[in-house]
Amino acid sequence: MKYKTKRNAIVLLADGTIFHGKSVGDRESTAFGEVCFNTGMTGYQEIFTDPSYYGQLLVTTNAHIGNYGTQVEEVESDSVKIAGLICRNFSYNYSRALGNKSLQEFLDDNNLFAISDVDTRALVSYIRDHGAMNAVITTDIDNLEQLKKQLSEVPSMKGLELASKVSVKEPYFFGDEEASYRIAALDIGIKKNILRNLGKRDAYIKVFPHNATFEEMQAFGPDAFFISNGPGDPEPLTEAIAAAKKMISSGKPVFGICLGHQIIALANGVSTYKMHNGHRGINHPILNLRTGKGEITSQNHGFAINREETESNPDLEITHVHLNDKTVAGIRIKNKDVFSVQYHPEASAGPNDADYLFDQFFEMIKSNASQTA
Repeated sequence: MKYKTKRNAIVLLADGTIFHGKSVGDRESTAFGEVCFNTGMTGYQEIFTDPSYYGQLLVTTNAHIGNYGTQVEEVESDSVKIAGLICRNFSYNYSRALGNKSLQEFLDDNNLFAISDVDTRALVSYIRDHGAMNAVITTDIDNLEQLKKQLSEVPSMKGLELASKVSVKEPYFFGDEEASYRIAALDIGIKKNILRNLGKRDAYIKVFPHNATFEEMQAFGPDAFFISNGPGDPEPLTEAIAAAKKMISSGKPVFGICLGHQIIALANGVSTYKMHNGHRGINHPILNLRTGKGEITSQNHGFAINREETESNPDLEITHVHLNDKTVAGIRIKNKDVFSVQYHPEASAGPNDADYLFDQFFEMIKSNASQTA
């Protein structure tokens, strides 16, 4: 159903800049968060439910959103994680045989506020020039001074710990209990498709909360450890960093993705920093320095690890770099079965270029298991 009434709405940035739009549906609402953009042409439902986006106002650069509706299986967590949606053209109707409901119904079910009819091209250009910043989307357009005051009180993403907001509260299991290998996964914002990729490779996974100790994870008797993706600044995650240090010292294989990659770097004394506007999309070019091959990857991060510190660390090797800005996209610890990447090999948003990383992890697990048998 197409709504006949749309309310006037705005995007108000922290520096006072305003972009105009319309509410999606006849709805009055307001949402705060850090504004960021994703360049993917498809996959909006997976993006909206990705825990790494927690607390962010998402701008979709694709001009049309909602065309193919939503499907109940295409989620990365148990709920929508973005704070709000900003788009150009919103499709209230959809055309897809496998679709379960429209995007409008999906947003309503998850109480997510969205605005459309925004000049997203201009907004994205502004963010690229001025950097990611806090913003508010609202239909309360006549109350700007109060909105500016509220916006000034929203904390910066720098220094913000968000893993506890999205992590599981109690451990749970995924996969076949009779599988050949056991993996202890630290959940600091884990995506469902990561668990699927581990499970289908003959692994039984126990997923632990963000503040689990190494000793709690080790009690599971794992053959390897995994550190997940997630939202926010990695540096406040002192418990995860402490656990990662012990994982590395255990001699067992360790694999980190995105925020997990940053945690492994911090565990090795390499600092992280907030990027100007981050990497978010499904077509980011990566160079594998070990093979010389290029990879087209899915990415979603606003922080990165310090390249100079990584290069000067005698225990670390840079394995992958982002070809757009030369940021570190992958590392390994020399003489240990420990590695990580800044991107998402589980996403496989068309290309499967990075899928081999899971196979590499399991080759390490099998080799380590045979040596310790």
